[in-house]
Amino acid sequence: MSSVRHDILLDRLLILHDAMRQAFLDRMADSRRADVCDVEREAESDTIYGLDAAADELVLEHLEAFARETGQAVRFLAEGIADRGLIIPAGVSSADVVWRILMDPLDGTRELMVQKRPAWILTAVAREVPHGARLQDAVLAVQTEVPLKKQHLADQVWAVRGKGVTARRWSRLDGRSVSLDVRPTRSKTLSHGFAAISRFFPGARDELAALDDELMAAVLGPVEAGRARVFEDQYLSTGGQLYGLMSGQDRFLADLRPLMAPLLARRGEEAGISCHPYDLCTVLIAEELGVVVRHPSGRPLDLPMDCTTPVAWVGYANSAIRDLVEPHLIHILRRRGHLRRS
Repeated sequence: MSSVRHDILLDRLLILHDAMRQAFLDRMADSRRADVCDVEREAESDTIYGLDAAADELVLEHLEAFARETGQAVRFLAEGIADRGLIIPAGVSSADVVWRILMDPLDGTRELMVQKRPAWILTAVAREVPHGARLQDAVLAVQTEVPLKKQHLADQVWAVRGKGVTARRWSRLDGRSVSLDVRPTRSKTLSHGFAAISRFFPGARDELAALDDELMAAVLGPVEAGRARVFEDQYLSTGGQLYGLMSGQDRFLADLRPLMAPLLARRGEEAGISCHPYDLCTVLIAEELGVVVRHPSGRPLDLPMDCTTPVAWVGYANSAIRDLVEPHLIHILRRRGHLRRS
């Protein structure tokens, strides 16, 4: 497929993301509408709140316009909109689909809807293949910040595979955007930086915290009296976590929730919600910046572009931090029975 089609699709997605951001801001600002915290529906992928649904029609309109203008059909998968996939335009056979688009329309809804932290619009695109494109096949990705009502600046970042990353910062005050230099930290240590293992929800939080403590002790040594060597931040948004690694805010992050399922089963408990490929769909941008994102075992991520597969992942801001932390992490996970020995 020609690069011109890449350009057309990227331009369409940037316009769509800008329109979605405004739709979410308008929904939050309009007190006449239903409470943004109300549950809209229970989708297969997650609970969909009133705020989530603010841009559903907008998304489909833009993708239908792209397919109509280019004559290229899309297989669209998105949390709460098309959990099992939707071919656009309707009536086109699977064999004629050109693109697979995976989207999280609003990653971090719960924090945004109570005005704790920004959320993110996430989208990845791959050329469709007969057995379904996988996340490592993504050729472009776009990630856009949806700011708090009291926040007037919001970031947007995108990448085309092999062509690096572009970023800009948008102002609500005048509607203008300026270029932005986004880069991961060059530090080779976790010391005095942010690093965390995610434990957002009840269920195995004791084990996740124990893993975190043991890992930090292995990497940094014992806690010093009256001193803090490392800090943590539980950002309830995978896109926000990726941006933390991209922008130098975070040095190491891990989401190990799917690995906890056997432990929970032994306790007679159910595993709660996990990260899914749509949450992690903009990993291409992070990797273009030099961030290392892997399975906790150290293997490359190999994920379907879908909305349902549970995902465990680890992000290192650079290869030096990976070399420092990963051997300890793998050893601890194996010793505690969360990874099989190879």
